[in-house]
Amino acid sequence: MWQVRFAEGLDSSKSLQRIEKLCRKRNVQIHTVDRRVLDKENDHHQGVAADVGPYPYVSLYEILEESERRQEDAFVLLLDALENPQNLGTLLRTAEAVGVHGVVIPPKRAAQVTNAVVSASSGACEHLLIARENIAQTAAALKRDGIWVAGLEYRPESELLGSVNLCGPLAVVVGSEGRGMRRLVRESCDFLMKLPMRGKVDSLNAAVAGSICLYAAWEARRQD
Repeated sequence: MWQVRFAEGLDSSKSLQRIEKLCRKRNVQIHTVDRRVLDKENDHHQGVAADVGPYPYVSLYEILEESERRQEDAFVLLLDALENPQNLGTLLRTAEAVGVHGVVIPPKRAAQVTNAVVSASSGACEHLLIARENIAQTAAALKRDGIWVAGLEYRPESELLGSVNLCGPLAVVVGSEGRGMRRLVRESCDFLMKLPMRGKVDSLNAAVAGSICLYAAWEARRQD
C-alpha cells in the first residue's frame, strides 16, 4: 500500500500542505516518523518520503507510440550498461529536458531506476518512458523502423559531433563508464560520433558527454 511519511517536527509550508491535500484526495496514508528513520534511507529526503510500488517500465513499442502521439520524429536514448546511479539520473534529467520520447536501459548488469536515480534525476524519470531491453536488439529494431542509431564513443573512426547529421528519427547510444559500448552494440550503430577535445584530458564523464550530445541533437531537430 502506498504511504507518505513525514519527519517529526517538520515545519508546515505550502508544499507540505499540498502534499497532504493530494494524499487525502487519493486516499494515501500519512504517517509521522522519527527523522532518523528517513535519514537511513536517503540523505536528501527533506523530511518527506513516499513508499510506492516498483518503477513502471514500458516497452519499446510504447516509446515509439509516444513519438507518434506527439507527431514528432522519434528521439530515443539507449544507455549501454551505465553502472553509476548518478550518471543514469543525470542523463534521464537531460533526456526529459530535451524532449526525448523514451530511454532504454539493459534489464541487468546496469543501474536501474532506484531511489538514488530518482533523486539524481530530480524526478525527471517520473515524466519519462523507460524500457528495459537488450540494447543491441533494440538498436536493430529501431533501424528496421527507419530510425538512425548514433553511438557516442571516442574512437579514431568516430566522426566529430559537429559534422554528423542529427536531424530526423534518431536514437543516441551512450556506453558505460570506462568501457564504452559493448562490441555488439557498437556494431549495431549506423555511425559513431565523438566530441572534439582540445585539453589535456582525453575523455569526459559519460553523463556529461551524453548530455552535450542530446542537446546537440535537440538543437538540430529544432532547426530541421
